[in-house]
Amino acid sequence: MQLTGYALRMSIFLGEYDMWQHKPLHREILERARDAGLAGATVLRGCEGYGIHAMIHTTRLLSMSEDLPILIVVVDAEDKIRAFLPELDELIGEGAVFLDEVEVMTNEKARRR
Repeated sequence: MQLTGYALRMSIFLGEYDMWQHKPLHREILERARDAGLAGATVLRGCEGYGIHAMIHTTRLLSMSEDLPILIVVVDAEDKIRAFLPELDELIGEGAVFLDEVEVMTNEKARRR
């Protein structure tokens, strides 16, 4: 692995049933991040969690909870991430966005492809 520098990680926390114009909100954010030219994004579906309302959402069978937590992670240069933030202002009602500096390491073989 090779250290390639510092970047900004944006972590966006949503609910599985958050929607934007009849479409899953996480999908809209993912498409806008791609269209904005951000380096990459990953959407993760949580198995348990709670948010501002303190109601626990879980996949446990007996609970039969819905609206599981969704986490979108995007890492890119700080200026590109900050330029994308106004897009989120339009989209996110309830949810949270965290920004933190990260060290980026890449595999040399992967970069040669």
